[in-house]
Amino acid sequence: MSLIIKPIISEKANYLTELRGAYSFLVAPKANKIQIKGAIEAAYGVKVADVRTMIYAPKVSTKNTKKGLQVGKTNKLKKAVVTLAAGEVIDVFAN
Repeated sequence: MSLIIKPIISEKANYLTELRGAYSFLVAPKANKIQIKGAIEAAYGVKVADVRTMIYAPKVSTKNTKKGLQVGKTNKLKKAVVTLAAGEVIDVFAN
């Protein structure tokens, strides 16, 4: 199972990268901080200083149809914001 799903590329993520050297990744929901740190260091060959994680709950949506109430939900997501050591850089657009 791969722990790192994909890097997050958005305006806020790019701003954090330029300002603090923090990179955002979408990771497996069951991964812990130590596993995420090891996976980032192995995949990109950099030294990780800090890992912060956040879990987003699934969003539930309902709609009324002829057959009754239909309920659906999205998947649970986990983000990791990884701060690198001084002088380290990840080229996210290389892959």
